[in-house]
Amino acid sequence: MSHRVVMMTNGPSATVGQLMDVPLPRPRKRIALAEDKVYHRCRQEILCFLYDKQRKVEPISARLAAGFSNPQKAAA
Repeated sequence: MSHRVVMMTNGPSATVGQLMDVPLPRPRKRIALAEDKVYHRCRQEILCFLYDKQRKVEPISARLAAGFSNPQKAAA
């Protein structure tokens, strides 16, 4: 993980959605991070952004129900 994480919004017109500073000291030992509370808090914040705040992807089943069985056709 870098010193700062730049999380982007979804889509072709994506913009910077959120910046997060990573307050973990360097050098970082990957094995030790597995038990680090700060690491897990940072990871959770990133995953929350990706899955909760940016969930705009339509499920494939909804596209199929709308008659878009061909992905090329759905993009048009």
